[in-house]
Amino acid sequence: MRLLLDVMCGGIVSSLRMCNHDTVYAGDRDLEADDAILETARTNERTLVTRDVALANRATEKPGSILLESRDVDDQLSELAAAGVPLEPADEPRFCGRCNGPLEAVDRSAETPEYVPDTGVSGVRRCRSCDQYFWRGSHWERVERTLSRIVAGNENERE
Repeated sequence: MRLLLDVMCGGIVSSLRMCNHDTVYAGDRDLEADDAILETARTNERTLVTRDVALANRATEKPGSILLESRDVDDQLSELAAAGVPLEPADEPRFCGRCNGPLEAVDRSAETPEYVPDTGVSGVRRCRSCDQYFWRGSHWERVERTLSRIVAGNENERE
């Protein structure tokens, strides 16, 4: 999905990017005014995700909006799952968790900073926009467990 999150939903940005949702965060683009947010969503064909009722109601053009009620990150993710947003972490992540830039696989023989694990073992990826490195580490595993729990909880509620 192509999403635009307003500044009230910043806690879920990286989780959505880990699920391969092309996720623009208004705070990263200095989008504060409602008109600017709506124009960006419209021209880039992005679903607006917001906690602002008035803003959500103004996003009438497709792809529209998803209104979240909770301030809690897990609850916001649960609301997204209930709204039909897939929340499965990607096998091959495509979007940078930091800037939403495109990720590329790092060659096994490539030189990497010291903090990056062995590229032959961990499937390291690098953002072509901000040069941040990513791999499936403990953070990924925590997010994966959280999303799995949230998705399972939403499936149980539908039964």
